[in-house]
Amino acid sequence: MGRTVRLALIAVSIGLAAAGSARAQSVDAVEVVPFGGYRFGGGFYELVTGTSVDLDGAGSFGVVLDIPFRDDLQIEGFFTHQEARFTLPSSLDAQRTRWRITVDHYQVGGLRELNRGPARPFLTGTLGLTRYATQGDDEVRFSLAAGCGVKLYPLSRVGLRLDGRVYATVVDADGDSLACVPGLGVCVGSIDASVVWQVEFTAGLMFRF
Repeated sequence: MGRTVRLALIAVSIGLAAAGSARAQSVDAVEVVPFGGYRFGGGFYELVTGTSVDLDGAGSFGVVLDIPFRDDLQIEGFFTHQEARFTLPSSLDAQRTRWRITVDHYQVGGLRELNRGPARPFLTGTLGLTRYATQGDDEVRFSLAAGCGVKLYPLSRVGLRLDGRVYATVVDADGDSLACVPGLGVCVGSIDASVVWQVEFTAGLMFRF
């Protein structure tokens, strides 16, 4: 009888531990993800230097914060930083110039998980501000981002997150009025916008609290 009771207690303990682990896996939690990666797109470099630059991108790093909102939806905010250093070749009337350009994205929006298993594909959409700067000058512009990826949970509180994002930053926009309807105050116009595109791929450790 004693042996049977001990085996039953062991079985119950294992069952409770497994249930607790599954519950921890399914409970919504705040997620913090420091990450690193690479961002493609040299539009900002050419915008700042005013000439063609033979550099497609540079490394990047940042942090993501996801807060549970409802069911499979999360409020997402993130910051990502990129820095590029390069030298433009000299010309007949100018010496070689060394440039250091940084591009920072500050975004907030939402994330939707497509399932609730240990591997969770997701979609994201965010908007915010982009700051690009060089020696003695910096500019801040409105930007949008969209992406997808997957969260992997080998442990209940620690995981791996893989991301891909596309950024669109409006660096210049001009509006023109084409025609107005007298007495109604209704006008039809057009907006000529210049957009810089970047693509970023990242990987990071995910911590759940």
